[in-house]
Formats: sequence, structure tokens, C-alpha cells
Amino acid sequence: MTEKIKENDFIELDYTGKLEDGSVFDTTEEKVAKENGFFKEKMKFAPATICVGENQILPGLDKNLIDQELGKEFEVKLSAEEAFGKRDIKKMKIMPISAFKEHNMQPQPGLQIEADGETGTITRVSGGRVIVNFNHPLAGKEVVYLVKVNKKITDPKEQIITFLSTSMRMPKDKINVTVNEDKAEIKLPMQLPEQFTGVIGKKLADLTKLKEVNFVAEKKESVEKVVEEKAAETNDNN
Repeated sequence: MTEKIKENDFIELDYTGKLEDGSVFDTTEEKVAKENGFFKEKMKFAPATICVGENQILPGLDKNLIDQELGKEFEVKLSAEEAFGKRDIKKMKIMPISAFKEHNMQPQPGLQIEADGETGTITRVSGGRVIVNFNHPLAGKEVVYLVKVNKKITDPKEQIITFLSTSMRMPKDKINVTVNEDKAEIKLPMQLPEQFTGVIGKKLADLTKLKEVNFVAEKKESVEKVVEEKAAETNDNN
């Protein structure tokens, strides 16, 4: 009998995202990237590891993983709403050019900027005004994903590392996990609030079917530093 994917399964999968015209905008496979002119030397291509139902990938894709067959390639078509959302005119913002000059920036169409925690793309510069589009670049577009679930991840240690790395954008080599019978101990390179670790520990225990999952600070280091390292790694890939 063919094994199917269930909610809360930990899985490894490969996928390729395409627009309606067939152009590739995302993939986990280096071969596909090279064949479609999507490859860059600094980009890393590898299967994704996620917990199904936890929205660790695009939510519209995540929900379509349930009941799919393990090891079989399948196609998922997503509407704009299910994918990257509709284009929202409210996310087209006009900013004074003086705001850019204050930061020694020369605004020009196509330039990406960060403002109030959002990423936007400059679409037009006219006189003393700059129009910035804070919609996702693929907002308003229907997309198609070709997906293959390679395997289920059943080892609790690997499940915990996968969950924390994906959910918290934390490098896997920063996460030290020890599993002894039905208990797990997680050592991280920084101190997290007990309220936070208590909630995450309980969630991980539920997902991995362990009795206890506890956090122990390995050394004091700011959360911001670890996140910055992960962000720097992501930027290198882009």
C-alpha cells in the first residue's frame, strides 16, 4: 500500500515553482536551475525539510501536501490568493526623495529597499517623489509547483533540528540536540525567554511524540547575532 503524507509529518521534498508561461522562479534542484537560467554560483540547492501543516513553506503549497503519495511527483496549481497574494494598491507607496538622500542613497527603478520591516522595489522616480512597490514580486500571479516528497524524517533529533532551523531561521550547526529515551535537550548559543522556550518545547514534544523537550543555554549570545548570521548566509545565496 502506498504511503501518504499526513499533517505533522516531517518530510524532505524537492520542488520547482513556475509561472504560467513556464518560467522558473524557484527550485531546490541545481540541475533545474541551470537548465532554466536560474542558477547563480553562490546559491545553494538542496531538498527542503519541513513539518507539514506548520506553514514552513508557502501556505498554499503546504496544505496541498496532505494525502500526497510518498516518492511520487505531483503538480500543485495555486491561485494568486493561495500563492503570493493579490496585488494591493495600498502597498504602492510614495516616498520623498529626501528620505533616500538622508541615507546617501540614489533611488532608481528596480532598486530594492527595506522600510519598516518590508522589502519594496522602486518602480518610478519623478521629481521629488519615489514610488515604491511593497507587493511581493509575484503578487497577482498564478503559479504551478512540481513537487516530490523524497522521504519522511522519523528521527526525533533530526525533526527538532529541522523545525528550529526552518522556523527560527537558525543555522543547523548552531543547534545541539541530545535525545535520551523519551526526553530531548536542546542547547542553543543564546538565552531565550523561558516563556518562549516553554511553548516551543511543548510543541516539539507533541510533534516528535517525546515526553519532554527542554532548552539549555550553551553560552550567552544575542538572538540578533544568530539571526544576522542566518540572514548573511541567505544574502550570500542570493
